[in-house]
Amino acid sequence: MAVSPQKSRTRPPGGKFDSLEQEVFLNLWRTYDRLKTIEEEVFGKVGLSAQQYNTLRLLKSVHPASMPTLVLGSRLISRAPDMTRLLDKLEQRGLLTRERRPENRRVVEVTISPAGLQLLEQLAEQVEQCHARQLGHLSPAHLKQLAGLLRDARAPHEDATNLSLVDD
Repeated sequence: MAVSPQKSRTRPPGGKFDSLEQEVFLNLWRTYDRLKTIEEEVFGKVGLSAQQYNTLRLLKSVHPASMPTLVLGSRLISRAPDMTRLLDKLEQRGLLTRERRPENRRVVEVTISPAGLQLLEQLAEQVEQCHARQLGHLSPAHLKQLAGLLRDARAPHEDATNLSLVDD
């Protein structure tokens, strides 16, 4: 999806950043890095990556049904360069199962296992505490405003089917 950039709102000479867009982008990147460190503490204790956790969370949202691998990959918060390897690791741990559809062997259906559901249940309180550590210092009004601004910032760059996926 091509987006026509608006004219950059450049900073006056001598500023720390080349443009206001650069300042915002670098602030987003730094914020992501700081918040991710807190998240990694939680998931690292159980040997999961944030992407693996998100995969299990998405599968839980359709449980007891399954989800085709391609749909699952498109719904992940961040793209998985090797979806097969990600699923292999979770399957080896018994956290999900994969099955090919008999009517179309190219489609692989993925289902969260009882062990995967149990792990998510085990992590639920820790994840909630993690989010509170990450963003609990912001008021509900600021959180709503920030969520809206972030949706607006990424909207022109999203596939139309993924616009509200983090709201799921």
